[in-house]
Amino acid sequence: MTPRGTAEPQVRPGIAEDLNGLTNLYNHYVLRTPITFDTVPLTPEGRMQWFLSHPKDGPHRLMVATKPAPSGPERLLGYATSSPLRPKAAYATSVEVSVYCAPDAAGRGVGTALYTTLFDALAGEDLHRAYAGVTQPNDASHRLHTRFGFRPIGTYGQVGRKFGRYWDVRWYEKELGGGGSGPAGA
Repeated sequence: MTPRGTAEPQVRPGIAEDLNGLTNLYNHYVLRTPITFDTVPLTPEGRMQWFLSHPKDGPHRLMVATKPAPSGPERLLGYATSSPLRPKAAYATSVEVSVYCAPDAAGRGVGTALYTTLFDALAGEDLHRAYAGVTQPNDASHRLHTRFGFRPIGTYGQVGRKFGRYWDVRWYEKELGGGGSGPAGA
């Protein structure tokens, strides 16, 4: 999945030391793309509650992909999360998932590595469905989600306004528990 001569990304649960890098990566999407509907950059302090809501176990996780560095700190390539779908108790067996990759890591298998590790970690949890909302257009995200067995289930038309225009969000659904955790056909 990765180009010849590059190391496979290392994927692990997120730790507090990742918070600055996670925030910087997310702020790229806040400032330059419609992929997230946040419009104001966040701070690491402002993201602390978000970080703490993704422990190392349970249904709500944070996985980070890094590239080992021969000298110096490892480089953050991306992250994936599973979060509560909605706050009411009956939604507890459903999660919303998302993945963000560093711009220069796109197309290198980082998203695949992140989702593979995330869904493997979630396999033992009491979860029934995963959902992903994808701002349109986003062909790369569509390919990633369908590769992992997600299917489109509907579109919220012009649901968000950013950069002076309205954007659609297509929703995807994946069955969990007993349906496998890797890409379809793997």
